[in-house]
Amino acid sequence: MVGFLIRRILSVIPTMFIVVTVVFLLLHLIPGDPAAAMLGIQASAEQIAELRAQLGLDEPIYVQYVKYIIRVLHGDLGDSIFLKRSVVLAFMERVEPTILLITLGLVLAVLIGIPSGILSAVRPDSILDKSSMLFALLGVSIPTFWLGLNLIQAFSIQLDWLPASGYAPLSEGVLKSLRSLTLPAISLAFNQAALFARICRSSMLEVMQQDYIRTARSKGVSEKWVILKHALRNALLPTVTAVGTAFAALIGGTAIIEMVFNIPGAERLIISSILRRDYAVIQGSVLIIAMAYVFINLIIDIIYGIIDPRVTYE
Repeated sequence: MVGFLIRRILSVIPTMFIVVTVVFLLLHLIPGDPAAAMLGIQASAEQIAELRAQLGLDEPIYVQYVKYIIRVLHGDLGDSIFLKRSVVLAFMERVEPTILLITLGLVLAVLIGIPSGILSAVRPDSILDKSSMLFALLGVSIPTFWLGLNLIQAFSIQLDWLPASGYAPLSEGVLKSLRSLTLPAISLAFNQAALFARICRSSMLEVMQQDYIRTARSKGVSEKWVILKHALRNALLPTVTAVGTAFAALIGGTAIIEMVFNIPGAERLIISSILRRDYAVIQGSVLIIAMAYVFINLIIDIIYGIIDPRVTYE
């Protein structure tokens, strides 16, 4: 296990090197002068030249690349000329609502999707199974922003149970913060729960046909124990992959929900940075999200070994 972790961590180095290189090239692959694009058409030649010198764009590209690598290794992702602060600080100020939203949405999705998939597999072709698959079909078909708007109409405008927009930070209280994230989390969870239900059902149906399941039943093991210990544990691997992939995808995919519910999260920061061409923030955000992807994949590999002892780390 330790050897596997060391090898996986070492394998991250070339991956991150490629990511850093691609992120660096983002600034140089844009047509035209990045400094002129950032300042706008009304900027003078002196202002453009000053910004180019500030960003180091007047130096040879290989010098810029080496300096960028050194800054990244020291945790310096540059400074935003619009926000007047470092990219790391700007991102960290916005990351709390995004992480809480993703976590709450995935927890709801797991609590709804996995039990639905298990019940559908245990009673195939029943009313419960057909209802669950109808839910899954709706979940993958309904756009998250449309569902979010309808939730606002129902629970905020009509019933006045939950806030329609905004975010209450954890410093104002955990319950108040969770209350402000309930509707956007449900909007995210509906689609993911449908995906988890379909994957879990498919895996369970396949596992339930295995010889060791029939052997366990022939030995008189209770059906509940057969499902929970023998079938579910072996069917969870694809679902774990789906949950980990969904978490990684949502790190860079909550922008629409944050816009609909007016949540000042990291995704809105990226969108606003793209609109005003704040390339330092764009580069830094892409790099942070890529690092999160790599870290989550490492966590998934570790969970594999915990769930299924047959998984080896050679």
